[in-house]
Amino acid sequence: MTRTLWAVWTGAVLALVGGCASGPLLDNPLPLAPTAEVTQNPLYVPLGPTFEAYRKVFTCAQTTLTEFGFEILESNQFEGRIETLPRTAPGVLRPFKAGSPDFYDRVLSTVQSYRHRAIVLVQPADAGGYWIRVTVFKELEDLPRPVRSVAGAANFRVDNNVERQFEVIDPTVFEASWIPRGEDVPVEQSLLARMKKCL
Repeated sequence: MTRTLWAVWTGAVLALVGGCASGPLLDNPLPLAPTAEVTQNPLYVPLGPTFEAYRKVFTCAQTTLTEFGFEILESNQFEGRIETLPRTAPGVLRPFKAGSPDFYDRVLSTVQSYRHRAIVLVQPADAGGYWIRVTVFKELEDLPRPVRSVAGAANFRVDNNVERQFEVIDPTVFEASWIPRGEDVPVEQSLLARMKKCL
């Protein structure tokens, strides 16, 4: 028994020491995953300058946004503009819901509240065909304290619940509780790839 234990310890020490003396590693010893094809934004769609082609492009853009989980706020076919309502970004616990394709963003959306708003512009090109520009804005929720925080709120309440104020909420008004974080390029690329496949 002692001899077997001694052989195991010797093998473990040799494995640890031998790993350090094996020489330098390559710059990246792990095989890289194939990179996704980058789609240009705006996307050029080479269709003829007919009304049926324009309607096909516009309907494809609307369908792609709806299938991705966005709810359409405003859709103007004459202007070529589609605007969506804000949509909460899914986290790691909702892996089958379309959202951020990056795992880091999924983890970030799990521990913090993020949302996306999308604007799609469909414009005719000079040489025939159409340009589709997709812009997705990412916003972070700003709360004074965590939503389920129970510290300090259990004993005394000083707000008067009887007095109610009714406000008309306009969707174009800036919401102070959301911090703009800029454009979300991976979501834009995902939407453009779906539109390209649709057309």
